[in-house]
Amino acid sequence: MATLTEAPPPLTPTAPEKKPPRKRGRFTPYWLLLPGILWLLVFFALPMIYQASTSVQTGSLEEGYKVTWHFATYWDALSEYWPQFLRSILYAGAATVLCLVLGYPLAYLIAFRAGRWRNLIMILVIAPFFTSFLIRTLAWKTILADSGPVVSALNTLHVLDVTNWLGWTAGDRVLATPLAVVCGLTYNFLPFMILPLYTSLERIDGRLHEAAGDLYAKPITTFRKVTFPLSMPGVVSGTLLTFIPAAGDYVNADLLGSTDTRMVGNVIQTQFLRILDYPTAAALSFILMAAILFMVTLYIRRSGTEDLV
Repeated sequence: MATLTEAPPPLTPTAPEKKPPRKRGRFTPYWLLLPGILWLLVFFALPMIYQASTSVQTGSLEEGYKVTWHFATYWDALSEYWPQFLRSILYAGAATVLCLVLGYPLAYLIAFRAGRWRNLIMILVIAPFFTSFLIRTLAWKTILADSGPVVSALNTLHVLDVTNWLGWTAGDRVLATPLAVVCGLTYNFLPFMILPLYTSLERIDGRLHEAAGDLYAKPITTFRKVTFPLSMPGVVSGTLLTFIPAAGDYVNADLLGSTDTRMVGNVIQTQFLRILDYPTAAALSFILMAAILFMVTLYIRRSGTEDLV
């Protein structure tokens, strides 16, 4: 009874619940992104909108252009210049394949076999960037000169007989032919293939190769089952970085080719700067962009990887 009649212990006052401190820096990432977003808006989005409006205009430079929603410009441009579009895709595809064939062994060598020479080889890979794109392309006019050693060696090896049969050269000449344009594209964009490949190959854990050897896998099997699948992000990135600028290039076709090797970039340049037909030039630009975007999307889906380096 004494326990039942005892007074309950006094209640201790509880401290008021404190509100969580407000995060002061939660908007910092957005402020850091703001300069890049403004840059894209001013130098990418606004020019794209302007070119889109230009592509549906009619008129002339003297009278002025007006937006009349003349979408027939797209069809007229495609029906007239489809050979240049097809030629651009063909040349860019050939240059991309050559860059992959030449760049993959070199990237593999740098990643796994270069040792102390790795830094030197990397400097040699990026050395072309130390000079102008124009100078590098003009150098190929000397390399592929009719009386030069390259053409003489190709004639001795009867390589030109094969390229003549394929339609890539004409007679004993290499300059002003499709082969010269593809060689220029391959040389100028080869570093864009090697660097992503090297980055992807360097990430591969060497213990995977040792495990494949412990399972009695031959070197070719190890490459086919381990190395190449793991380097696919670099392959995809390198091919995209090579194909996209090569398809829109006009310098190599202008300096190393002829009127029969003109690419769509040459047509756009001529329409913009010489003929001054701005709607047609803008329509050609958007058709090229849409075609590349479609092929890139399809290529990424078929490649089976979304991890790009």
